[in-house]
Amino acid sequence: MVRIVGVDLPANKNVVTGLTYIYGIGSSLSKHILQEAGIDSALKIKDLTDPQIIAIRDVIKNCLIEGDLRREINMSIKRLVEIGTYRGSRHRKGLPARGQRTKTNARTKRGKRKTVGLGKRKEEEKT
Repeated sequence: MVRIVGVDLPANKNVVTGLTYIYGIGSSLSKHILQEAGIDSALKIKDLTDPQIIAIRDVIKNCLIEGDLRREINMSIKRLVEIGTYRGSRHRKGLPARGQRTKTNARTKRGKRKTVGLGKRKEEEKT
């Protein structure tokens, strides 16, 4: 098992797929990293040599990933909320920020639906 940027990569996966376990690296960036490092994308992670791992780390060092990326995203959302933009208010209310409809759908952003019941009426209210 190889550890890159604090993330354990599964040994039996391809290098392209394994690098996507790092937050902020998708398949296209993974292919680009391997191309920059001069590594064949058909290799398995367990077959990587130490110089190849070092080359991957050197290329990844220039990318915005993991904690830095999460911090950057949170800071930009916080900035939108602080300056009082429409998008910031949507983030604050926990609603979709990019114009999606909310009458139906938007369950992921709004959370699990709660059913509101009527309850029993008291005898005094009936008469």
